[in-house]
Amino acid sequence: MRAVLLSGLFAFGLALSVTAAGGQPPQGVVTNVTDGAALYAANCVSCHGAGGKGVATPRPGAGNIRGIGPPLKGVGAGTADFYLRTGYMPLGRADVEPKRKHVLFDDAQIRALVAYVASFGPGRPIPTPHPEQGNVSHGMQLFTEHCAGCHQVVAQGGYVTGARVPPLEDDSPVQIAEAVRTGPYVMPRFSNKALSDAQLNSIIRYVVYASRDAEHPGGWGIGFVGPIPEGIVTWLIAAAVLVRICLTIGKRLRT
Repeated sequence: MRAVLLSGLFAFGLALSVTAAGGQPPQGVVTNVTDGAALYAANCVSCHGAGGKGVATPRPGAGNIRGIGPPLKGVGAGTADFYLRTGYMPLGRADVEPKRKHVLFDDAQIRALVAYVASFGPGRPIPTPHPEQGNVSHGMQLFTEHCAGCHQVVAQGGYVTGARVPPLEDDSPVQIAEAVRTGPYVMPRFSNKALSDAQLNSIIRYVVYASRDAEHPGGWGIGFVGPIPEGIVTWLIAAAVLVRICLTIGKRLRT
C-alpha cells in the first residue's frame, strides 16, 4: 500500500514538474496527464528520463534496465501515439531495433501516456488523414518516388543497412500518417512542405489498396519479396519437376 502511495505521489510530482516547466496539458485531459505520469514513471523513465529530458549516459533503471533514450520534449502527441499503438515502445533494451509487437497498454493507458508526453511542450498532434479523398494512381507515383526504395512498391517491407523495414499491411491510416510525419527509427521525416496532406491522403489510399485490397491475377505472390527470390523459387520447382520426369523415364526404360 505504501509503495502504491509513493508511486502516486511521484507521478503527481512529475506532472507538476512538467506543468511548472512550461508544458501545458490540453484542457479536459488533466486526469489523463496525471495517470500518464504514473505509467511513464513505471515504463519509460529509465530510458527517457524524468520529465522527458532524456538519458545521455547509460545508468541502471527500473528492472535493472540500462537505457539511453532521446528527450521527448516537443515530439508531440502524434509521435507518442505511433510508438505506443504499434508496440514499438517500450523497449526491453535500448540497443535493439523497435519493431511492431504486442501492445502493452490498453486504449485508456495509451491516451494517458500520450497526453503526458504531449504536455512536455508543443509538438506534432495526432493526424487525421482522409484517404477517401486521395487518388490511388497518384498515391502509387508518390509512394514509388518517396517510399518504395525501402518498403517495396507493394508496401511489403524489406531491409536497409542496419534496419528491418516493416511491411505496412497492419498499419492503420492514422499510423501511416504518424510515421510519415514522425520518421520513426531510420525512416526520414516528411514535413508538410515535402508532402502535403493531400499527397499523404493519396499515399495512404494506395498503401491500403496495395497491401490489403489489390487483386493478384498473376497467381502465387510468394510474399512479394522481389524478382530474384521469386526466380529462385521458380527454378527450384522446375528442377524438382525435371528430376521427377527423369526418374519416371528411367524407371520405364528399365522395365
